[in-house]
Amino acid sequence: MVRLFLVRHGETSWNADAIYRGRSNVPLSATGRVQAACLGRRLSSEGLTAIYTSPLGRATETADAIARHVGVQSVVEPDLTDLHCGEWEGLTDEEVKVRYPELRRTWLATPHLVRLPGGEALDDVLARVSRVLDRICGGEGVVALVSHRVVHKVAICALLGLDTSHFWDIRMDLAGLTEFECSPRRRIMVRHNDTAHLSGTGCGRLSDF
Repeated sequence: MVRLFLVRHGETSWNADAIYRGRSNVPLSATGRVQAACLGRRLSSEGLTAIYTSPLGRATETADAIARHVGVQSVVEPDLTDLHCGEWEGLTDEEVKVRYPELRRTWLATPHLVRLPGGEALDDVLARVSRVLDRICGGEGVVALVSHRVVHKVAICALLGLDTSHFWDIRMDLAGLTEFECSPRRRIMVRHNDTAHLSGTGCGRLSDF
C-alpha cells in the first residue's frame, strides 16, 4: 500500500493578487515560505519515503522546505508542472473577465470543455498526472507530491474515478494537503484540504486561486 500526500505549494504574490500563474516561475512570498515550513513540520512525523515536485520554483521551494524537516531529498517530476495557461498567463482574473468573458464563463461552468488559448486543457493535465499516479500507486511507501491547484484537483478526480467535469467540486487551498491510501484494488481518501498546520501562524489565509 502507498500513503499518498498531495501537497499544494505555499503562497506567491500572484496568488495573493489573483494572477494566473501557469508555467511562470513565480517564487514563494514571505507568507508562502512560512507556510512551506509549516508543511515540513506537519509532515515530519509521517515517515515520508519520497517527495516528488513540480519543476516550478514555488513547488520546489515548498518541497525543499518539507525535505529539510523529513530528511528525504525531493525529486523533480516534470509531469507535475502546472497547467499551461497560454494567453491567460500573467493576467489577473479581472483582466481575463474583460478580455475573455465567454471563455471564462465556460471555464467556470464546464471546465472539462475548455482549452485555454495557447495553453492546455484539463485532459492534457490528466494524461501526465495519470502517468505519475499509476507509477506511484503501484508501489509501496509514503509519498508526497508537491504541485499546483489544477494538478491536484485533476489528480483527486482521477483517484476517485471522477471525470474532470468535477474540477470545481474540489477545493485545494494554498499549502493544503490531501491524503489517500492507495492499493491495487482501491484508492481511499483519508483527509482532504487539511490546513490545520497553518493555525496560529497568521499565514493561514485560505485561497483556492
